[in-house]
Amino acid sequence: MTATVFDVPGVPAGQGSMKTYGRGVLVHDSSRTQPWRDRVAWAARAVHQGAPWDGPLVVTLCFRLPRPQSAPKRRVLPDRKPDVDKLARAVLDALTGIVWTDDARVCRLVATKTYDPTPGLSVHVAPLGLEP
Repeated sequence: MTATVFDVPGVPAGQGSMKTYGRGVLVHDSSRTQPWRDRVAWAARAVHQGAPWDGPLVVTLCFRLPRPQSAPKRRVLPDRKPDVDKLARAVLDALTGIVWTDDARVCRLVATKTYDPTPGLSVHVAPLGLEP
């Protein structure tokens, strides 16, 4: 097995909470979540060949966020929303059934977020023991 490596252009969106409407209808509290998850899934399908992996995995996620115009120049890292764990959760859910059978297979997760003029996400997934 070789690593699955790909890039996803666009502004990353976090997996927020679910809200219940009416009779048990669950909806993401952010309208940007599902389109972002779809974009991640399409990028993964383009590069990951074969069946989803079913063993222990190492995942590295590098989120590139646009710098808000209101951010002071001295702020070099995005230490504000979106939370890195919610960004990662959206990606882990999007890749379930494509790259891995269940996101419980992820044994090691490294997730970072930085400011970048070209927002997006870099993903590296490898079976445990083949990590970079």
